[in-house]
Amino acid sequence: MKDNSSLDLSHLTPSAQRLAHLASAERIMHTRAERWIGYPRAVDAVNRLEALYQWPAKQRMPNLLIIGTTNNGKSMIVEKFRRQHLPSSSPDAEHIPVLCVQMPSEPSILRFHMALLAAMGAPLRSRQPIAILEQQALSLMRRIGVKMLVIDELHNILAGNSNSRREFLNLLRFLGNELRIPLVGVGTRDAYLAIRSDDQLENRFEPLILPLWQVDKDTCSLLASFVAAFPLRRPSNIATDDMAQYLLARCEGTIGELALLLTKAAIAGIETGDEAINQRTLALADYAGPSERRRKFERELN
Repeated sequence: MKDNSSLDLSHLTPSAQRLAHLASAERIMHTRAERWIGYPRAVDAVNRLEALYQWPAKQRMPNLLIIGTTNNGKSMIVEKFRRQHLPSSSPDAEHIPVLCVQMPSEPSILRFHMALLAAMGAPLRSRQPIAILEQQALSLMRRIGVKMLVIDELHNILAGNSNSRREFLNLLRFLGNELRIPLVGVGTRDAYLAIRSDDQLENRFEPLILPLWQVDKDTCSLLASFVAAFPLRRPSNIATDDMAQYLLARCEGTIGELALLLTKAAIAGIETGDEAINQRTLALADYAGPSERRRKFERELN
């Protein structure tokens, strides 16, 4: 077995240095694992969520609307925050401080209340009147100590007709007032359009926008953070403006696609023995950007 004790791994984080001594198969497994990269905008978002979480209860609670394109880090931010406030249980009660629920793809008040109850692990009974489901959801949320309600895919509100949209906006206002907890909406630009159609809600929801990545120092810092976290035994010199421009062009500017591209290039680096992300391993990476995948799918349909 090759002795790796003399490797210079100073380009890696301490945890990645330990992983770099493992066999290739184990390093590939760790490379594929989900990881949190604390870039400034994400850290700011988590801090703002924490500030809301600590807000004292009052009649008109502040809310947050996290807006960004698909696959640009919204869910990762929410999950990072949720893990800071995990559910707990005792023989007498269960405690879920941060409750996350997804807006149904075909929105209706009935389906939303059922989604709330399902997220809390409540047994669901079909054909219950909406008023009963609402009271069950409110009662259970108080009992388990929900301090923040996160609604993902909030833009799905616009999938309903005008009456359905108005009902949902009224429901959001009602939940905030009744429970006196902050609400966090997560979605695309359409989520903001939905909230903006109600003056009262627009004043309560502060938008936090996650824009597409551009070639700047923040992107170079992000690239450096990624390569320091992969258990590759040689430095990957990609934290430059030229490489940032190339990578962002391939992944079309979202952090989720960028992470996927870099992960596959890192795996290629392990498999080929290059032990780095470079032009060769990026070319060998089994990756196609969103537009390329779409074109391939359309070709196969024809």
